[in-house]
Amino acid sequence: MAISSDREATWGATVRLSVGRNRRQGVLAGPDLAFIGLPGPASPRAARPVPNSCEYMKMVQTAKLPIIDVSGDGDQTQVAKELVEAAIEHGFVYIRNTGDDIPVEAIDQAFEISKRLFDAPLSEKQACAIQQNNRGWSGLNVEKLDPANQRVGDFKEAFNFGEFISGKAQQPLPPTIAADEPSISAFRDHCYNLTLKLNTLLGIGLQVTPPDFFTQAHLRSRGPSGTILRFLRYPPRNTLLLQSPQDHQPKENDVRAGAHSDYGSLTLLFRLRDQPGLEILLRDGTTWAPVPVVPPTAENDPAPPILVNIGDLLSYWTNGLLRSTVHRVVFPSSTSSSLGSGGVEGEEVDVDGPRYSIAYFCHPFHKAELTPVPSERVRQYKGGLAEGNPYAERRVLTAEEHLRMRLKASYAGLYEDKE
Repeated sequence: MAISSDREATWGATVRLSVGRNRRQGVLAGPDLAFIGLPGPASPRAARPVPNSCEYMKMVQTAKLPIIDVSGDGDQTQVAKELVEAAIEHGFVYIRNTGDDIPVEAIDQAFEISKRLFDAPLSEKQACAIQQNNRGWSGLNVEKLDPANQRVGDFKEAFNFGEFISGKAQQPLPPTIAADEPSISAFRDHCYNLTLKLNTLLGIGLQVTPPDFFTQAHLRSRGPSGTILRFLRYPPRNTLLLQSPQDHQPKENDVRAGAHSDYGSLTLLFRLRDQPGLEILLRDGTTWAPVPVVPPTAENDPAPPILVNIGDLLSYWTNGLLRSTVHRVVFPSSTSSSLGSGGVEGEEVDVDGPRYSIAYFCHPFHKAELTPVPSERVRQYKGGLAEGNPYAERRVLTAEEHLRMRLKASYAGLYEDKE
């Protein structure tokens, strides 16, 4: 199939990126290496098998996640307890979106900016290509979150924003969104403040001494961190079939984003109505459960709830008590109009349109030590890291060391080019 030079560049301009799932050891597959002219690697180590998309249509179980309201100003002890129990049992929890912590208008504006960013000329985005500092644009099929089970890289575009100083981005921005720099900075600040609140609640709920242990580790005043605000766009299947090279067209069992866990502390995920697709792997290790954008009791809220999930660092810090849950993003099924993505009854989905999401990946300051937190509940927990996250097998000294280990796995080709 003939493709435009711009479309070729979307796949070829940026090195293919891989994310390993077994200890996050990233490898580039032979065809990917041939694509960019690099020698092939040794055979990758065996990875833990996960259920694939063949089981997708068999699923009927929707993720049953609690919805918690953290907007109150009174005694938060009960709220903290509920948050911790959700983090232990599920690793995911809905935060009711009342507009108090993050204004609904700010979320709407962020999605509007995201849409304009991804519609910008390819040359603008290429000029801001992702670097070793994890900032910038990555194109279709560039990131491969589950190389052991994915045929090609993820069917998504992403743009990562690092820190802003006095409202100014410390990285190149596409001219199309240059005037939106203050709004992006303000939205990032809203996310930062909400994660501070959530970290405080987790400390209270775990009875950490002192209770602001997690909060102090995430203060900007402590130094730089790996925190990233990420805009994402997943093109619809029909567009990919028309515009992608044949060997990168989505097949029946392909997913939009491969199975993975997040490697920061907390993630805030913002989604749009009619654009589901997220699934989490349940405790049985075999069942993928779709996560509705708008769960029951949230239908009349000002905006869909913010989905929060525990990352690997909080799992490390709590010796696996808090779960860093594996998740993925799938294409809408042919029955989505009636069942929703993943069989979510009653949730509509725009099968022919793109899926947009925004993620805020919260990280502690680089020098934060990842030793078990001073909590009696954590000390008494005997499950270990394998219970909290089957891939969290390696302990490291600081948040920065952990981050660099994971980035080298995620962006193996990028690091090979420059080291």
